[in-house]
Amino acid sequence: MARKALKVKQLRVKEKFFSALAAGKKPENSTKLYNRCGLCGRVGGYMRRFNLCRICFRELASRGLITGVTKSSW
Repeated sequence: MARKALKVKQLRVKEKFFSALAAGKKPENSTKLYNRCGLCGRVGGYMRRFNLCRICFRELASRGLITGVTKSSW
C-alpha cells in the first residue's frame, strides 16, 4: 500500500512539473522529481528504457515477457 501511494504521489509531482514547463514557468521543487519502477515502485536500480527496476526487469526477461531481450551466455 505504501509503495502504491508513493507511485501516485510521484505521478502528481510529474504532472505539476510538466504543466509548469508547458506554461513557461520555472517548476517548483524540480529536484524532487525522480523515477520509480512501474511495477513495484522501487527507486534504485531504475532502467529508463524499460520503466522498470533491475529486479522486475530480470524477472520479466527470464520469463520472456520483454520483447527483444534475450539472456546472453558465453
